[in-house]
Amino acid sequence: MPSYSIGQAAQLLGVSSETVRRWADGGRLAMERDGAGKRVIEGTALARFAQERGSGLHAVPEDDVPTSVRNSFVGIVTGVRVDDVAAQVEVQSGPHRLVSLVTREAVEELGLDVGVTVTARVKSTSVHIDVP
Repeated sequence: MPSYSIGQAAQLLGVSSETVRRWADGGRLAMERDGAGKRVIEGTALARFAQERGSGLHAVPEDDVPTSVRNSFVGIVTGVRVDDVAAQVEVQSGPHRLVSLVTREAVEELGLDVGVTVTARVKSTSVHIDVP
């Protein structure tokens, strides 16, 4: 059975080592001691925690959301056009107008509507929209 160090678990979960320590100290993530006395997380416990966290039971705080997207634009939704499958979302961020094509499901899940404040993240030719 594999076990993981705090650093390895942090990397797999996309958080800092300190966050993993806090989760363990708070009883949210089970840890044990190995033969050398180091704190480790048993593989199946880490997998279960990762699945629960992905399901929203251990949601990531908004300021800890890992992303490789470097260009972020905080703005306001100025238009949403929805059809059966896809949607077009327009965001005004200062002088910048951004348009993103997303699924109808994404619009519903994020609660996107005219007047909602969002963060549009641009990477290559993709726009990612986050609700603060």
